[in-house]
Amino acid sequence: MNVALPTRASAARWAVILPGAVAILGLLALFRDTAVAMVGIWSKSDTYAHAYLVVPIVLWMVWRKRATLDTLPVRPAHWALVAALAMCVLWLLGELGSMNSVTQFALVALLAVTVPAVFGRAVALALLFPLFFLFFAVPLGEFLIPVMMDATADFTVTALQLSGVPVYREGLQFVIPSGSWSVVSACSGVRYLIASFMVGTLFAYLNYRSPTRRAIFMVLSLVVPVIANWLRAYMIVMLGHLSDNQLAVGVDHLIYGWVFFGVVIGLMFMIGARWSEPEEAEPQGPVLASPAEGARSSNAGWLSAGALLALGLATQAVLWKVDQPQARAEPVLRLPAALGSDWQAAAQPLSPWVPSYKGARTTDTRTYESADAVAAIWAAYYVDQGYENKLVTSANFVVSPVETAWGMVAGGRVQVSTASGPVTLQSSIVRASASVGDTQAQRLLVWHVYWIGDSFVSNDVQAKLLLAWNRLRGRGDDAAVLMFYAPLGGDPAKASSTLQRLVGAQLPLLERSLKAVRDPGGAAR
Repeated sequence: MNVALPTRASAARWAVILPGAVAILGLLALFRDTAVAMVGIWSKSDTYAHAYLVVPIVLWMVWRKRATLDTLPVRPAHWALVAALAMCVLWLLGELGSMNSVTQFALVALLAVTVPAVFGRAVALALLFPLFFLFFAVPLGEFLIPVMMDATADFTVTALQLSGVPVYREGLQFVIPSGSWSVVSACSGVRYLIASFMVGTLFAYLNYRSPTRRAIFMVLSLVVPVIANWLRAYMIVMLGHLSDNQLAVGVDHLIYGWVFFGVVIGLMFMIGARWSEPEEAEPQGPVLASPAEGARSSNAGWLSAGALLALGLATQAVLWKVDQPQARAEPVLRLPAALGSDWQAAAQPLSPWVPSYKGARTTDTRTYESADAVAAIWAAYYVDQGYENKLVTSANFVVSPVETAWGMVAGGRVQVSTASGPVTLQSSIVRASASVGDTQAQRLLVWHVYWIGDSFVSNDVQAKLLLAWNRLRGRGDDAAVLMFYAPLGGDPAKASSTLQRLVGAQLPLLERSLKAVRDPGGAAR
C-alpha cells in the first residue's frame, strides 16, 4: 500500500490524520500522571519554563511542512510498534524505580514513535526535526548541576589566581582578600545551557540546510554557554573584588549574569546568521490518492493506533498488578546499642550534622566509641516509595546546596572489605560553618551506601535499576541508606582507618538490622 495525503479532499485527509490524533490523545490519557508531572516541573522550575513553548513550536514546524506532507505516501511502519513496546517497557521500569526523567523521556519517545507507526517512514523522516525537538519538553539536566558547579569553581579559582588574586578554596567555597564566595546551583549554568541549546537548535534548523552546518551550530550552542558561564562567574567575583563588594552582589549578581549571557548568545546568533542558507522551496504538484486508497490507508492507521493503545493499556495493567498494596506494620528502625564487642553506644552525639534526606519512613542515628576512636551512623529506611518519598533522587543530599551551616568540600568513592565481599561506598568531607559554633567535630569524613534488596550499592543508576527489578519481581521496594562518619580533625588517615574498621566488621550486623525492619516476623523474601 502506497498512497499520498490528499490536498483537495479535506475529508479524506482528516480520515488519514484522525487515527494518529486519537493515538496521541489516548496515550496522553493513559500516561496522564507522567504528563501532568512533566508540566508540574515546568511550572515549578525556571530552568524548564521554556518547555511550555515546545509543543506550539513543534505544531508550527509541522504546519510549515504541510505542502511536503501532502505529497508523501502514508504506509504505517509496523517496526515502529516494536519501538513503542520498548518505550512502554522503559516507562514501566522508570515508574517502578520512581525515575521522573526516564518515564517522561519514554512518554515523549512513545508519542514520537506514533508518527511512523501510524503514518509511515516517509512522513516520519519529513518530520524528523520536529520529532527531535519534542524532546526539549522533557525536563532533563539536573544531573549536570554538580558537575557544572565543580567546573565553574575550577575555572573561577584558576582565573582569579592568574589575575594575581590569592584564593583559598574548600570544595565549592573560596575566600579572597575582599570576601567569601561560593558556587551554588544557580551558578552551575545549567539554565543557560538548556536555553541556549534549545534556541540554538531551532536557529540551526531554520537557517541552515546543510546537516554539517546544523550540527556545528548545535554543538556551539552547547559549548558557548558553558564558557560564557565560567567567564560570567569570574567577572562577577572580580567586579565584587575591585569594587569592594559594591557591585555584582545580591540581586545584581543575577542581573549581570543574565545580561552577559544575553549578549554572548546574541553575538553567537549574529555570527551564525552570516552563514545562513536560503530556505528550500516546498514541492509542487502533490500526488492525489483515490478514495479506495485513502480508505485503506485510514484502516491501516486505525489498526496501528489500536495496537499502540493496546500496548499502553497492557503497560498500565502490569503496573497496577505490581502496585497492589500489601498489609504490613509500620517500619521502625533501631540501630544496635552495641556493635560487637568493639563498639559501644556513646552518651553524647558526635556532631549536630544531619544528612538532607527527605521522605524516609523511619530514621535513627547513634554514636559509637571504641578504645581509641569515635564514629557515628545515621540510617534512613524507605518503603512504599513514590515520587515524593524516594531514596535515590536529586533532592537528597549529604549536604543540601542551600545549607548554610554545613558544606561539602570533597567527594569520591572508597572500597571496603567485608565478610561477604568488597563493598563500594561514596565518600565525602563535610565542614561546619562558623554558625555551628564549637562542636566536637567541625570536619567529618562521611561514607555512605544504599541497601536495596539484600545488596549494597553506591551508584545511583544501579540503585534505581535494582529497585525497579525488585518491584517487577514482586520483592517490594524496601531500601535504606547508611551514613558512617568520623571526625576528620588533623589526621585524615586515622578517620579513614576508623571507618574502614567500623564498616568492614559491622556492615553484616547492620544488614541484619535492616532485614529485621523489612521482615519483622523473620520470614525471608
